[in-house]
Amino acid sequence: MTSPQKAFIIHPWLKQQRGQAPLRSPEASLEEAAGLAHAIDLEVAGSAIVALPALRPATLLGSGKVEELSAHIAAAEATLAIVNHTVSPVQQRNLEKAWNCKVIDRTALILEIFGARARTHEGKLQVELAALSYQKGRLVRSWTHLERQRGGFGFLGGPGESQIEIDRRLIRDRIAKLKNQLEQVTRTRGLHRKVRSETPYPVVALVGYTNAGKSTLFNRLTGANVLSMDKLFATLDPTMRSLALPGGGKVILSDTVGFVSDLPTELVAAFRATLEEVLEADLLLHIRDISHPDSQAQKHDVEQVLSKLFKSGGVPDNVIEVLNKIDKLPADSPPQGEEKIKISAVTGEGIAGLLQCIERRMQAFSERVQYKLRLEDGKSLAWLHANGKVVEQTVEGDYIHLTAQLSPENIQRFDYLHAKLP
Repeated sequence: MTSPQKAFIIHPWLKQQRGQAPLRSPEASLEEAAGLAHAIDLEVAGSAIVALPALRPATLLGSGKVEELSAHIAAAEATLAIVNHTVSPVQQRNLEKAWNCKVIDRTALILEIFGARARTHEGKLQVELAALSYQKGRLVRSWTHLERQRGGFGFLGGPGESQIEIDRRLIRDRIAKLKNQLEQVTRTRGLHRKVRSETPYPVVALVGYTNAGKSTLFNRLTGANVLSMDKLFATLDPTMRSLALPGGGKVILSDTVGFVSDLPTELVAAFRATLEEVLEADLLLHIRDISHPDSQAQKHDVEQVLSKLFKSGGVPDNVIEVLNKIDKLPADSPPQGEEKIKISAVTGEGIAGLLQCIERRMQAFSERVQYKLRLEDGKSLAWLHANGKVVEQTVEGDYIHLTAQLSPENIQRFDYLHAKLP
C-alpha cells in the first residue's frame, strides 16, 4: 500500500486583521485547511501561520519568511506545500523553486477534492470545467502534479508522470465544449423540473457549510444511503428523495454540495447547473453544525453564497435555520434560543419538530381554493388529500364541492393535472 503524500500547510495572516475582529482566528483557518488536506488523504507533516504586514507580489510571503519556511518544509520531508490563500502563477513558480517541492493554493486543493468526489457525469464535467478555467491563466507546461492514485480528477496528478502538454488554444476549445455539454445538462434539468411540476410535491433543499451533517440528516429523514462521513465535501453530486410529512403530505428532499469559506469563483460558476436546484427549491433548510467553534463564521459564509446565488443582497425569505449536532454540545453550553430548530441527525433528537416546522411553513404559503369534481373523479380527490388539506367537502348530486388548502405551486400543478385528466 502506498504511503500518503506528506504536505506542509501555510496560512498567511495579514497583521492588519488584528484590529478588525475577524470571524475566524488564524488557528481555525489553519485547522480547516488541514481538514481539506485530510479529505484527500494527504498526511499533514507540518503547518505554520505566517503573520504578514502585506502580501508580496513575487512570493506572497516575503523573502525572509520563504527562507524560514524552506527549512521547516525540508525537516518535515514534505513533497507538497499548501498555501491557504490564492497564489498567482508567478508566486507559485518562485515558491516551488525556493522550497524545492510542489506548491498549490487553496483553490487547487478544493478542485482536487471535488475531482476525487465527483461520481456522476455532470459532476465530472463541472469539475473539469472549473479546473481548466483555473488552469488557463497558468503556464501549463510547468505544471507538476499531485499523486494520481489518490483518486483525484487528474488535473493535479503526480510528479512521477509525464507532464501534460496542452496549450491555451486546446484549453479554450475544451472549455467551450464543456460549457456546451453543461448547457445541455441545464436544459435536461429544466425538463426534469417540468416533469416534477406535474407531480404534486414541493422541493426542500438542504444547504449549509461542508461537514455540517446534511447527508446524515438526509439519510435520517428519507432512509436513503447517501455517502456520509466526517470529511469535508463528502457529498458532491446532488441527490433527491421523497419525504413524508406528519400530516400525510409529501415533499422532495434534495441534498446538495456543501459550501466553504472563500469558495473558488471557478467552482461557483461551474456548478451553476447543480446550484439551480437550490434556486428552484420551495424551501431551504440551512443546516448548521452548532457544535463547531466557528459555527457563526460558517453561517456567515453560507449566507454570503446564498446572497450571491439569489442576487438578493441578503438571505432569501424561504430559509429555515436548523442547528444540528446538539448531541455534541457540552451539558453546560449556553442556550441556543428557543425559537431555533435544534436537532441531532445522528440520534434523531428534534427530528419530529423539524418535520412539523417544514409542514407549517408549507401551509403558511398555502391558499384556500374551491373545486367542483365529479363523483367518479377519485384520482383528483386523492391528489388533493395527498398534497394539500381538504378543509370541507359536500356531495350534491353527481358532484363533490370541496374547499382545499394548497400552496400556490400545487394550485398550478392541480390545474395542470386536472386539465389533462379525462
